[in-house]
Amino acid sequence: MALQYFTAGGLRIDYLITADQQVHLRKMGGNAIYSAVGARIWSEGVGILSRVGENYPQEWLDQLEDAGICTEGVRRIPGWRDMRTFYAYLDLETRVDTDPEGHFARLGLSLPQDLQGYVDSTPGQDSQDFEALSLRPSDLSSSYTGARAAHLCPQGWASHRDLPRALAELGIRVSLDPGERYIKTPLAKQMSTFLCRVDAVLPSEQEIEFLWGLLDPWQAAQRFAKAGPSVVVIKAGSKGSWVYDHRSEKRWCIPAYPTRVLDVTGAGDAFCGGFMVGYAETEDPMLAGCYGAVSASFVLEGFGALYALRYTRAQAEERLAELREKVRRTG
Repeated sequence: MALQYFTAGGLRIDYLITADQQVHLRKMGGNAIYSAVGARIWSEGVGILSRVGENYPQEWLDQLEDAGICTEGVRRIPGWRDMRTFYAYLDLETRVDTDPEGHFARLGLSLPQDLQGYVDSTPGQDSQDFEALSLRPSDLSSSYTGARAAHLCPQGWASHRDLPRALAELGIRVSLDPGERYIKTPLAKQMSTFLCRVDAVLPSEQEIEFLWGLLDPWQAAQRFAKAGPSVVVIKAGSKGSWVYDHRSEKRWCIPAYPTRVLDVTGAGDAFCGGFMVGYAETEDPMLAGCYGAVSASFVLEGFGALYALRYTRAQAEERLAELREKVRRTG
């Protein structure tokens, strides 16, 4: 099937300490995968745009292909590249990506050899220059240029600066989740230079706080919308999401789908992937937010980047029907 959607971001090698103190080492991860999974629940023809080093396991790319996610857009860069991500969950809502030695010591464990020299999960993302793994417009392969929509996962400043224009010029609808690293720096004041090319922006509640402090979500949404996006979605974990349509000035509170939560890794990215497909299919920001919430709910129920792909679109539609009845319009 021809590619219809793709997610652009990182493919990572994950090292996790979950909220229930379980340790998982060297697992397939990365925001590009989780957002692609969120999209794949709803649609075929989903791909990933990413860069990896020679040390990225080929068997993981094969697993993605077997799962129906296209990897033609994954470019392998010569040499060993640092693709490690460490997360320690302090609870189901709070995680940190630094000081792995301290977190393993808390469990009475020594630091795994693989994590020697690790600093944080996003080195260089606040740089105005491209890093080796930074996505750029020249990475777009011909099979991706006819896509209906693309989601830009959190990544470096240079990628978010240049990709929206290139995608918009190809007629591809663009959604974007800001990069947490650059959002904490003075570069955040320049986001309007690329948000004007974005159709929907999906920051987290935490990122709003980094930018403007404890601001009313609707005020924050309006500030983002002034930069150009037609739709602003503020993701708030277990509290759900706030969806703002700038054109109609309609506002909706979408609850999280009630489910048993095993692992929260990638749920926000899966939300974005589901939203991308929902918005392209329905042109309705509220329904798109529900698609996203359903995608996130499947990811929350199990461990592993591909866990949620055991669910079918028919099962997703059942949850969608339930969730639509609980949406509250506030404006």
